[in-house]
Amino acid sequence: MTDKALSFRLPTPRNLGYSFNWVGRIGLLVILFWAVVAIIGPEIAPYPPGEIVNWDYFTPMSHDYLLGTDYLGRDVLSRILMGARYTVGIALVSVFLACAGGVILGMVAAVVGGWFDMILSRLLDAFNGIPSLLFGLVTVAAVGSSIPVLVLTLAAIYLPGSYRFARALSVNVNTMDFVTVARARGERTPYLILREIFPNILGPVLADLGLRFVFIVLVLSGLSFLGLGVQPPNADWGALVRENIEGLSLGAPAILFPSVAIASLTISVNMFIDNLPTKIRDRS
Repeated sequence: MTDKALSFRLPTPRNLGYSFNWVGRIGLLVILFWAVVAIIGPEIAPYPPGEIVNWDYFTPMSHDYLLGTDYLGRDVLSRILMGARYTVGIALVSVFLACAGGVILGMVAAVVGGWFDMILSRLLDAFNGIPSLLFGLVTVAAVGSSIPVLVLTLAAIYLPGSYRFARALSVNVNTMDFVTVARARGERTPYLILREIFPNILGPVLADLGLRFVFIVLVLSGLSFLGLGVQPPNADWGALVRENIEGLSLGAPAILFPSVAIASLTISVNMFIDNLPTKIRDRS
């Protein structure tokens, strides 16, 4: 085996040929907007997110309070800016852990095969049979609600699905001629995974990552709506909807704008991944 055969070169956007249309660009702009808000939002908030700035609750939009106030008289804009960090941050870390673990295990199982593939697949299939929201409710209720617990719980919920998806793609690629040739010339498992299989499943994996990010945002919002997500005085967008639910009959902005934030993030991710065609370079 030569030194060249041992050099692992990961794929880049240039040799993968990614492109997307104007709908995907709009989705990307909204995603980048919320990403920036998650990073700098609390620092540019007009008021401290937990501070009562007006003794009149559910006030309408005004010059002083651009999105009104909530059920305690706190500034809604400041609360949404703070909630973006929790919603986007928790979902992003969770989906990265879930997809990274699932994709690595899926590729290894497809290449190694045998008893390793069979045992791992059956274990994760059994775990995948547990309803996601039920598992989240039981885990958070038993262990307690904290940021690490939420991240690990959400990652565990979606790791089996990511594994199953990556394994199915890897099994198909593993039967192709260029993989057979690489195996025949003595390439080892790390080379087959990094050089032959991973570049050819990256496009669908990225699309799957985007979908799972949306699912995680919705599950996190659901847990927070039930009071088991991010705990006061901090709050993600789901918690903002829950704590201001009484303003629904009043048409208060305090419940409208967190819902719009959740919808805009999830829809923009779908717009981006649905309009991101990939052209994997020809390996034949």
